[in-house]
Amino acid sequence: MRIAVFGAGGVGGYFGGRLAEAGEDVVFIARGRHLAAIREHGLRVSSVAGDFTIQPAAATDLPASVAPVDLVLLGVKAWQVGEAADAMRPLLEPETMVLPLQNGIEAPYLLAEALGEQHVLGGLCRILAFLGGPGQIRHTGVDPYIAFGELDDHGSARIEQLRAALARARGVTVEIPPNIQVAMWSKFLFIASLSALGSVTRVPIGEIRSQPETREMLVQAMNEIHLIAQRRGIPLPENIIATTLSLVDGLPPEGTTSMQRDIIDGHPSELDAQSGAVVRLGRQLGVEVPVHRFIYQALLPLERKARRAGGVD
Repeated sequence: MRIAVFGAGGVGGYFGGRLAEAGEDVVFIARGRHLAAIREHGLRVSSVAGDFTIQPAAATDLPASVAPVDLVLLGVKAWQVGEAADAMRPLLEPETMVLPLQNGIEAPYLLAEALGEQHVLGGLCRILAFLGGPGQIRHTGVDPYIAFGELDDHGSARIEQLRAALARARGVTVEIPPNIQVAMWSKFLFIASLSALGSVTRVPIGEIRSQPETREMLVQAMNEIHLIAQRRGIPLPENIIATTLSLVDGLPPEGTTSMQRDIIDGHPSELDAQSGAVVRLGRQLGVEVPVHRFIYQALLPLERKARRAGGVD
């Protein structure tokens, strides 16, 4: 497959790197020092599942120069999706797939509106990975997992082609869920709640889950998203809170979420796409979300300061 990794940070860099390692034709779309380092030294991945380097690695900051492709693997931050949609247009042919792996729940629908629903898949991943420096990806925990499907869950030849490609990627578990909406909302319930608590407390996962007070807040945050999903007709499993807590309990105790790291570092974050989305959806559907509303409003001054400093609207 001809694959463009649009946003070669922790998520895009890791999964794109594994696809390249497996022999797929992968081009990394990056910029600045990260792009220069990939061109000079290759893409270097430090992983608990085994280090590897893609060298030489095809990389560019000009999407039109690599068009067209079979798949755009979208690894940018959620707040960059709109800008990315405009920039990736030259990459698309009628059957090109766009697989968003952002935290949050809204990216597939924003992309469908901008690019046409026929291009967009529903998707999610699980991994603790981040940019360790220019040209360097660090995978520090969680067995890499990626799931995707057509937004209406119909089977397709292109989905099977993508499944086969990812199945060849070393150490990556791949799944086509029977209901991609349930899968995406299950991930959203997990990541938006954990990101919210991590961002407001500024402590790692082990501290959040071990303190009775923050664990209770985590459960309340999950319940708020569960209620929204029910109101939207998403048939999440009845035991979704218990299974999500088990997942949290199995994470590395020193782990943190990407939103939490961005807020601590004073960078623009996915606050609006996570807790902000919960607040918006709760308001639309008449669901009270006091935990997410408090955290969202408490963190907004930091978010607005970071966006001003970064020149982000």
